[in-house]
Amino acid sequence: MDPFESMVRDFMPTLFRPMSRATEEPAIAIEVQETDNAYLVTAELPGVKKEHIDIGITGNQVTINAETQQEKMAGETREWCNERYYGKFSRTIQLPLEIEEQNADATYADGLLHLTLPKKASSMAKKLEIH
Repeated sequence: MDPFESMVRDFMPTLFRPMSRATEEPAIAIEVQETDNAYLVTAELPGVKKEHIDIGITGNQVTINAETQQEKMAGETREWCNERYYGKFSRTIQLPLEIEEQNADATYADGLLHLTLPKKASSMAKKLEIH
């Protein structure tokens, strides 16, 4: 490989990659909605296999841990451009009320993680009736 080809190969992947990606892990994009009894969280996890996702709930905090792994290509290949992130990343969401962990539900399809997080009854505001 001549020096010019080597320089182009080394330079091209960083040319197209957003600068923040070279120095920090990507954030998990989320959407949080609220109903009277639950929080509904949708997280984007493109390219992540279901078995590489871990969800933890502690009080009113939900932590999503995920990992992407680079696929091995058959034969000899040279990378021309790579803007994808490979490795571990996480996101912690702090909600206003505690979550009832036993009744929480998670589904994952097409790169979207959907969480249904019921509010703990003891942490929900009670309406006091005046007599």
